[in-house]
Amino acid sequence: MKIVVAVDSFKGSLSSLEAGSAISEGIHRVMDDAKVVVRPLADGGEGTVEALALGMNGRIENVKVTGPLGDMVEASYGIIDETQTAVIEMSAAAGITLVAEPDRNPLNTTTYGVGEMISDAINKGCRNFIVGIGGSATNDGGIGMLQALGYSFLDADGNQVPFGAKGLSVLHTISDEHVTPQLKDCNFKVACDVTNPLCGKNGCSAIYGPQKGATPSMIAQMDEWLSDYAHLTHEKYPKASMTQPGTGAAGGLGFAFLSYTNAVLESGIKIVLDETRLESYIADADIVITGEGRLDGQTIMGKAPIGVAGIAKKYQKPVIAFSGCVTEDATACNQHGIDAFFPILRTVTTLDDAMCPETARKNMVAAVEQVFRLIKTLGLS
Repeated sequence: MKIVVAVDSFKGSLSSLEAGSAISEGIHRVMDDAKVVVRPLADGGEGTVEALALGMNGRIENVKVTGPLGDMVEASYGIIDETQTAVIEMSAAAGITLVAEPDRNPLNTTTYGVGEMISDAINKGCRNFIVGIGGSATNDGGIGMLQALGYSFLDADGNQVPFGAKGLSVLHTISDEHVTPQLKDCNFKVACDVTNPLCGKNGCSAIYGPQKGATPSMIAQMDEWLSDYAHLTHEKYPKASMTQPGTGAAGGLGFAFLSYTNAVLESGIKIVLDETRLESYIADADIVITGEGRLDGQTIMGKAPIGVAGIAKKYQKPVIAFSGCVTEDATACNQHGIDAFFPILRTVTTLDDAMCPETARKNMVAAVEQVFRLIKTLGLS
């Protein structure tokens, strides 16, 4: 029997590969001759670097970069040497969790460190990039990232504009005279699961600005500045479009990638499934196992387990999911390819205890073992 395991991370508890390893152990307690193939899984957000880099024989690089408030932070990203691919989460350099709540102010926060991570990867030979852009603290339209890559965003006196969205307020001229030469040879797959345009009532300032510390007056200002920036960009690069879905992702970082680099915006789970070639493993599997930390009604909205289930059903494979917990509305998953799902908790406990990695691992092993005892008893193995 061949069993393919592709489980998203149990955030704050088990990584994708750790959860997969626990599932493999549970299966082998019952079926020691089963062929269990564990593949990395993520949805383009937190955990994508670890899942792809370590799951595809890559390595983790640590680099000091400019944080969202201009101080230095240590960021990690992955390199897969075989394909010259860098896997980057923008939140490692410009994420909202790097900014204490009282200090959150998108007028000041910058994406400069994201550009420094990309530059570091370019210098280490990478020409292909997978970039997750969720969880940003920024609303600078991506100009910080672009400045780090050599683009010049100048005020009326010819000086580089300051960091943060406030830099857009004095933007007068855009120059690509000093852009990193290798950038033209780089290709970016940007994991983006939002469809917001850059500006307007559904734009990044209005929709995401408040959670980043923006007041109503800031939102109106930033929206106007981003519109001016977009028009300047369009004059220089006619392909730029501020109305394209996803350009408002990560405070306009989606717009920067699409307008200034060789980039496509795609669903995070689609990128991961394509890169890990999961379909080729599922095609001849007998059972497919997936899961995530919390299985609920939102799981069907493009989350990783449903992506796995979709591939499995293409080949009529049974799909089992394991989760740290499940909610009442998780039954929606049964109509979207997950044949049965099981929470792994075995007793009433605190959240901290349940999320303890060792406890979660033991619970996973035990839950999987019992499910596969049933499968064996019914003669399905």
